[in-house]
Amino acid sequence: MTKPATNSPTAPASAQGKPVPLLDLQRQYNSIRDEVLPAIKRVCESQNFILGLEGTALERELAEFCGAPDAVGCASGTDAVWLALAAADVQPGDSVLTTAFSFFASASAIVRAGARPVLLDIDPLTFNLDPFQVERLLRSNSPCNARALLPVHLFGQCADMTTFTRIASEFDLALVEDAAQGIGAQWQSERAGSIGVTAAFSFYPTKNLSAYGEAGLVTTRDPELAARMRRLRNHGSPQRYLHEEFGWNSRLDEIQAAVLRVKLPHVAGWNDARRARAASYDTLLRQAGLTSEHGQSSPDAQHPIALPFVSDHAYHVFHQYVIRAHRRDGLRRYLAEHRIGTEVYYPIPLHLQPCFAYLGYSQGDLPESERAAREALALPMFPELTEDEQQSVVSHMADFFS
Repeated sequence: MTKPATNSPTAPASAQGKPVPLLDLQRQYNSIRDEVLPAIKRVCESQNFILGLEGTALERELAEFCGAPDAVGCASGTDAVWLALAAADVQPGDSVLTTAFSFFASASAIVRAGARPVLLDIDPLTFNLDPFQVERLLRSNSPCNARALLPVHLFGQCADMTTFTRIASEFDLALVEDAAQGIGAQWQSERAGSIGVTAAFSFYPTKNLSAYGEAGLVTTRDPELAARMRRLRNHGSPQRYLHEEFGWNSRLDEIQAAVLRVKLPHVAGWNDARRARAASYDTLLRQAGLTSEHGQSSPDAQHPIALPFVSDHAYHVFHQYVIRAHRRDGLRRYLAEHRIGTEVYYPIPLHLQPCFAYLGYSQGDLPESERAAREALALPMFPELTEDEQQSVVSHMADFFS
């Protein structure tokens, strides 16, 4: 999961040229203002703010959008991952296999469920969890008491769900999709949210489908899991003042549901616009001579930019447009001086986070995740980004490497 984008390095006041933000939510709001405000007003006039008709309708509409039988709204994307794991009966003493290169919530939700994260390395092309690393561990003699497998659809591209589905079936693991960044993404003909037994979505304001605050949702193919998640999000309560288990307060509020219902019919078009802008970046960066015509997984002095790789099996929705950059930090400072927003996802891989020291990982254990943390750079990406803005971004990048 990406979460709050930290601000790009501060640009000096004397910087020249029109700024290009990493993300501009105001442009989207301007285009749907006349739809959003009546929806919010409708909730305010109903005075029904929690677990009402808007949330129920959103669950139905998002399940249909994802191709899943059911969906359960909740308070955040982080809660969605926890709900999905808890409903899959992940418990203390279990472990969950996931990627070391993701937002913190992917692993922290495992801990919150009482289990131990087993952090594995990534495919250097896609930045996603490497199925080979997962299978090698499971076939080794190292006992890990694995209960679930949590691939992350990072940056809007689905992980290799064909291989992960096979692995989960063979080793009797609950396959849970972390689809926080993947609304509308596809693996082959299946949409994110319809492949695993459950899938967790985030609607944080920076996401492709975004609320005006915190919100999340879990899709599932299992009606019993859906019923359990509805209890868990409401203090383990199927009815008022009856608590069958320990749950949590993770109810989706009606205003967020109403906003998301307005936006949902637009998300496919917004995703198409993101894909078009990604293709434009690819073309501009190639024309600038910054990347190899044949593609590469690692930048160097001759070809300082490695373009995002898109699997032939994936429909990538570009939550972020993430390149690998030679002299990444210097490039980011230079772009900031020219008021161009960028972000580093993620500067410290999960296995090196201080709070996970107890897991016993050391520098060098997961080299591809560590290399990605040194090279990855997100460029401005949102549906309303203009061609002139993209040309400005690439022109300044070419100036830096000239």
